[in-house]
Amino acid sequence: MIATTHSMQTPINIDPDYLTSRLKALLEIASPTGFTDEAVRYTARELERLGLEVKLTRRGAIRAMRPGAAERPARGIVSHLDTLGAQVKALKENGRLELVSIGHWSARFAEGARGSIFSGKGTYRGTILPLKASGHTFNDEIDTQPTGWRHIELRVDALARDRSDLVQLGIDVGDIVAIDPQPEFLDNGFIVSRHLDDKAGVAIMLAALEAMQRQKVETPVDTYWLFTIGEEVGVGASAAIVPEIASLVAIDNGTTAPGQNSDEFGVTLAMADQTGPFDYHLSRKLYELCGEHGIRVQKDVFRYYRSDAASALEAGHDVRTALLTFGVDASHGYERIHLHALMSVAKLAVYHAASEVQIERDAEEVSGLRGFTRQKVRQAEQDLKADEPEGP
Repeated sequence: MIATTHSMQTPINIDPDYLTSRLKALLEIASPTGFTDEAVRYTARELERLGLEVKLTRRGAIRAMRPGAAERPARGIVSHLDTLGAQVKALKENGRLELVSIGHWSARFAEGARGSIFSGKGTYRGTILPLKASGHTFNDEIDTQPTGWRHIELRVDALARDRSDLVQLGIDVGDIVAIDPQPEFLDNGFIVSRHLDDKAGVAIMLAALEAMQRQKVETPVDTYWLFTIGEEVGVGASAAIVPEIASLVAIDNGTTAPGQNSDEFGVTLAMADQTGPFDYHLSRKLYELCGEHGIRVQKDVFRYYRSDAASALEAGHDVRTALLTFGVDASHGYERIHLHALMSVAKLAVYHAASEVQIERDAEEVSGLRGFTRQKVRQAEQDLKADEPEGP
């Protein structure tokens, strides 16, 4: 059957200092896809400190379960620990490094970035530069050269005059490069940094859990708090789901840009991404929860976007999916968010976890028609009249 929604009435108080302190700590830990172990360790320890039982997959995806009144239909909430980065493609004869991207991001945003190269002999520092980087030498050619990963290189801050010097340093093809986040936390609530996608999402989930533990929030079913390590390369939540989970809410960045409806304030509820619409019933419920609890919300559709929700479905998990986002300006570039959005999404995550189960049939992976959902809509009422012609 489909139960009536009775949401919790106790106001949820998200601690902004806790949220921002965890975000700062996460941004200090380099975690491009393929190099996420330390971020996993930090997050797992924090979850254990909050009192949750933590389990890790072989490669490090985290699954932390918070018990509810019933085991099924359990709810999942997911964000990802991995970020964009780069990898050494070739050692160049001029002592520089050719790079390829980890994840999908433009070389336009890589130009000028500082970063760390994780070699077999240790960490080196360096700067990503266009092939023509000297204004005094190339003049207007600086502005007319192409943009792309084949048109940039990494200058290593070590004695690296040629390829043989790079070999002596222990730098090799395949070494991972982490890009400095360069975070700024402004007094007016704005946060500017690389890698807010999705370390802000991780901080949101930790802050939601901290509030639930502090306020002793009870939930009708178990909730699983998932942290994945391969979202930026498309595999995200493919391995972290358990059969008890019937719904999965991803928390990730929205796209505050021309032509989009995302915003840096409140919750941006994604209705679809490039893989198609999110679950009708789950998305509708999340939207209604915002109204019930006075949380600012707007909807958006993303053309060039996918999240942990997509990777879960593509891996064969039959779960209802939804996507809650915090509006990010210049996503996958020099990103900017506002604390208001992070607090709003964290509150909604708690209210969702504590809300009554609407679709009890979801406790079983497969069952009969009894209790199956409906999408019956009534005809919209209209009272349209043509304008009366004006008199003489």
